[in-house]
Amino acid sequence: MAALIDVILPVFLVIGFGYLAVWKGYFTDAGVDGLMKFTQNFAIPCLLFRAISTLDLQQNLDLVLLGSFYAGAFAGFLAGLLGARFIFGRDWEDSVAIGFCCLFSNSLLLGLPITERAYGAGALEANYAIIAIHSPFCYGIGITAMEVARNRGAALTALPGKVLRAMFQNALIIGIALGFAVNLSGVPAPAVLTDALDLIARAALPAALFGLGGVLYRYRPEGDMRTILYVVAVSLLLHPVIVWVLAQAGGLGVAGTRSAMLTAAMAPGVNAYIFANMYGRARRVAASSVLLATGLSILTVWGWLAVLP
Repeated sequence: MAALIDVILPVFLVIGFGYLAVWKGYFTDAGVDGLMKFTQNFAIPCLLFRAISTLDLQQNLDLVLLGSFYAGAFAGFLAGLLGARFIFGRDWEDSVAIGFCCLFSNSLLLGLPITERAYGAGALEANYAIIAIHSPFCYGIGITAMEVARNRGAALTALPGKVLRAMFQNALIIGIALGFAVNLSGVPAPAVLTDALDLIARAALPAALFGLGGVLYRYRPEGDMRTILYVVAVSLLLHPVIVWVLAQAGGLGVAGTRSAMLTAAMAPGVNAYIFANMYGRARRVAASSVLLATGLSILTVWGWLAVLP
C-alpha cells in the first residue's frame, strides 16, 4: 500500500489535475496543445540532451538491459500486429498501428517519475540508457512496417530515406542525437548553456504530466473494446513478463531489472496515438488504449513494484 500512496498516486494525481482542469473548462484545449508542444518539442528534448550528454555510456549501455527490454518490446509489437490481423481481422495498415501501440511504452512521462519516486534519482541511469534508443527503435520499426504495408508490391528503394526523414523530424530524437554527440566528443558544454537547459528540463516532467491529463480527456473509449483490451494486456502484462524472464536469464543486476521492468510495465504513450493519427489508421483503438491502459496501470504498476527486488 505504501508504494501505491507514496510512489504511484502522486504521479497520477498530477495527470488527474490536468484531466480535471480540461474537463471543467479551467484549461482550454489550445492551452493543452501549447503545453504539450512545449514539453515534447523543447523541455523533454533538453532533459534528454542533458541526461545523454552526461551518461556513462560504458557502464550503462548494458547489452542484457537493452536486449531484455527491446526483445520484449519487439515481441509486443509482433503480438499486436499479428493479433490485430488474425484475431480481430484488421487490415495490415491498421494492424501495424495497433502493433505500435503495444510497442511504445510511456518511458518518459510515466517511467521516469515512477522509477525516481520508487528508487531515487540515482536509479534513473538505466532508464536513460533505455530511453536513449527508445524513440529511434520504435519509430524505426513502426515507420518501416507501415511503409512496407502501404507499398506492397512496390519498390522499396526509397524506404530508408523515408524512415530517416520521419525519425529526424522528431525533436526527441534530435535531443538524443545531440546528447550522444556531446558525450562522445568529450567536449564539455559551456556552464551557462547547461544551466539554462537545466532550467527548462526541470519543467519537463510535471508540465508534461499535467498536459497528458488534458490530452487523455479527449480520448474517451468508444467501440473496438476487445481490440483495446488486447492492446492493454500486451502492454501492461506481456511486455514486462518477457523482460522479467530475459533479465533473469541474462543475470541483469537489481538496478537494471527495476528500470527495465518498470519501463516495460508503462502504458502506451501518447506517441502511440500520434503514430496512428500520422497515418490515419486505428486512431480510435490507439486513443482509447492510451487512456484505458494509463488508468489501469495504477494497479498493474503497484503489482510489479510489489514483486521487484
